[in-house]
Amino acid sequence: MLEQIDNRVLLAKHTRREFRQRMESGELNACIIPVAATEQHLEHLAMEHDFRSVMHIAVEVAKKLDPQVVVAPSMSIGISEHHMRHQGTLTAMPGSWLGVLFDTIRSVNHAGITNILVLNGHGGNVAPCEGIWGQFLQRLEINLWFKPYWDFLDEGVAQANLNTGVWPGHAQEFETAFALAAFPDNVRHDAMQDQEDRSPQEASADAGQSMIDSIVTNTAEFLAGMIEGTQSAEIPDFH
Repeated sequence: MLEQIDNRVLLAKHTRREFRQRMESGELNACIIPVAATEQHLEHLAMEHDFRSVMHIAVEVAKKLDPQVVVAPSMSIGISEHHMRHQGTLTAMPGSWLGVLFDTIRSVNHAGITNILVLNGHGGNVAPCEGIWGQFLQRLEINLWFKPYWDFLDEGVAQANLNTGVWPGHAQEFETAFALAAFPDNVRHDAMQDQEDRSPQEASADAGQSMIDSIVTNTAEFLAGMIEGTQSAEIPDFH
């Protein structure tokens, strides 16, 4: 059985019996679907940064709301065509990527979950999702939201912890501080000193943790509102 909370919040760690029993008991009320990218993050951050960071937030939020929330596997490849000049970046075409995302949402809904938060960790995914979200809502008619995780960062907390005052940026102070706090093994300090962009050098693990705490708290509050019915997506009427 899924006794450890780290396993209980991850959909992929369930057997079919375990998931079925939790659904039948009524304790699972929401799902987070993390979406992100695998792409260059300047010279000093690992290419997994976006999906590792959004998974970190998703899991911490699910823990706060345990046992009501489950986290689906991350879509770790995103829409990153603009970074393809840097070798190692992976990308998907917007149409195919949105198709997989819709099918993932539909699958979660098929299991009986009607509160679904697509939590985003990559800027290139934003415009395609915003452009089609009304159609997703009209097709599924569920409480479905798309939110970049940095939208949940309290502005006061950001200003108090970012010397540059810029977030989310790309591999700059905000993302570097996040990595220093959550997964410092992904930060190459020697490369940070060598590259042209000096803003990552302003980052600190303490600042990163303060911002992560703010994001987790506010995301959990938003998702709790979805579960309670106070945060409901408006289904568009295209007639």
